[in-house]
Amino acid sequence: MQQPISPYEASPPSSQRLWKSIALAIAAAALILVLFVLPAEYGIDPTGAGRAMGLTAINGPTRTLQVKDVIGGNEQYREVALPDPGQPTPLPNPAVSQVKAQAPQTRTVVVNLGPFQETEVKTVLDEAQVILYSWKAEGGDVYVDFHGHEPGSGTDFVRYEEQQETTSGNGSLVAPFAGEHGWFWLNLADAPVTITLEISGYYKDIIDYGIIR
Repeated sequence: MQQPISPYEASPPSSQRLWKSIALAIAAAALILVLFVLPAEYGIDPTGAGRAMGLTAINGPTRTLQVKDVIGGNEQYREVALPDPGQPTPLPNPAVSQVKAQAPQTRTVVVNLGPFQETEVKTVLDEAQVILYSWKAEGGDVYVDFHGHEPGSGTDFVRYEEQQETTSGNGSLVAPFAGEHGWFWLNLADAPVTITLEISGYYKDIIDYGIIR
């Protein structure tokens, strides 16, 4: 009895078609390898698809923190699993976060001005360092100019606030350059004025220029 003839025996595929099938099979296997196998098994995710599907977490090591407990005067340690924070986005400006070894300084400066006397108080800051400030004048209005001087700039300065007549001011400053940053005050009253300035932050020094005139 004659055996049935398969379609491939009756009409074998051409070599071109055969190679095309092999190429498609290889491409499909490579796609599966890149999208699924590498992220899940090895944590390698060149396309980002593995992270989006949660596959990279399968192979990722568990982050733990060793916590000390004191029970009955005895120290005991235990491992606490930490959550996966995900992939952070790089900061566009790294200076917005500055970790310091010491706490910020806080200092209060008191200035007494006679009628129409003037003075300057400056903080010395490195570039990108931060201060918070609050000041209040008692006894009358003062003219204030909040500005900064860069070393070597001569009489040029950068104004941070419009010139104004007031009795108080509050705010913050991220130093745009290393130098002196602070306040010019002029007593506009015909009586003595006391200005109390409080500054907190990472300044190098505070300079009180005293009565200028």
